[in-house]
Amino acid sequence: MSLDTNAILGAVASHAMALGQFERFTRHEPKNPPGSGLSVAFWVQSAAPLALASGLAATSARLEITCRFYQPMLTEPQDEIDPAIMAAVDALFTALSGDFELGGLVRDVDLLGAHGVGLSAQAGYQTIDRTMYRVMTIVIPLVVNDAWEQAP
Repeated sequence: MSLDTNAILGAVASHAMALGQFERFTRHEPKNPPGSGLSVAFWVQSAAPLALASGLAATSARLEITCRFYQPMLTEPQDEIDPAIMAAVDALFTALSGDFELGGLVRDVDLLGAHGVGLSAQAGYQTIDRTMYRVMTIVIPLVVNDAWEQAP
């Protein structure tokens, strides 16, 4: 038993890449400007035991993946920045809702927040190396059954 974080990140990322909307993709928070066009990055934000989903022999986990979409703030036409980002958010939410077990890697994507913050997105801005980006930060909460064995 363990968290197969690499496979889980890969499954979440593959849903985003299948959308065909991104010019750049990373499985880490970018340290350099992502560039022009719509970019996406994924990383593990947190992991914790999940009491309500655990039993007496194994501990289940809540794994939170952060996904962030980046679009340069000065992209023209500026009126199209938020609609383009929201179209990508909508498509990713649709994909995760349709495969909420990620092919059997997790018990579920906690869509409605039964164990904390549910699947959600929050808009904002981020400056990376003097370039301002419009961003949408997405919380992807995952419940993983029997992540760790409990010893007697």
